[in-house]
Amino acid sequence: MTFSLVVRDGGRFGIAGSSSSPAVAARIAHLRPGVGAASSQNITDPTLGTDLLDALAEHGDAERALAGVTGAAHNEKTIAYRQLTVLGRSGPGFAYSGPHTLGTYASATADGVVAAGNMLSGKHIPGVLVEAYQEATGELEERLIAAMKAAVAAGGEEGPVHSAGLAVVADVGWRVTDLRIDWADEPIDRLGELLDVWLPQRDDYVTRGLDPASSPSYGVPGDAR
Repeated sequence: MTFSLVVRDGGRFGIAGSSSSPAVAARIAHLRPGVGAASSQNITDPTLGTDLLDALAEHGDAERALAGVTGAAHNEKTIAYRQLTVLGRSGPGFAYSGPHTLGTYASATADGVVAAGNMLSGKHIPGVLVEAYQEATGELEERLIAAMKAAVAAGGEEGPVHSAGLAVVADVGWRVTDLRIDWADEPIDRLGELLDVWLPQRDDYVTRGLDPASSPSYGVPGDAR
């Protein structure tokens, strides 16, 4: 019920995903500054995303991290139902789709990019995500949105999607962007509209976290600065 895209851009990591189920980004999106990014989807077990990032933090090898999670004894009875992607701070990304992944499913990888989906309109959708991201310009968040919109235009999921999310981590200890549309018609378009509001303010919120004395005012009633 999900398609997603995980990317590395210099020292930053980002993820975008959409689903027919509600609040997809609350479950699938896993990012850690300086470590990597992962998605855990399809009858989702969110702990697998955390496990992938923990492994990356230990040794930095995405292929080894994925093999360790999919081969772990405690996952033996359930891993066939999972779909995972993982990308470290260097090297290629990797994807896993268990034999019980729902509907039409596929994955695609390129340098610093991994995409995967299930219940898709066709196996071409992850490749569309990767190619559209690579061809897009602008901020990392804008390129993620462009890829998601291209995937929808190419057929997206077999049915309509109702939730979408986008997150980015950089060289600070939190998500510099973390946007969600948890239930709506056309959630990716709504997410794009939310991003238009957020991006002009994104860096100001980083400044507020790191150096509040020099941070710009909020520009709202009651802010006397």
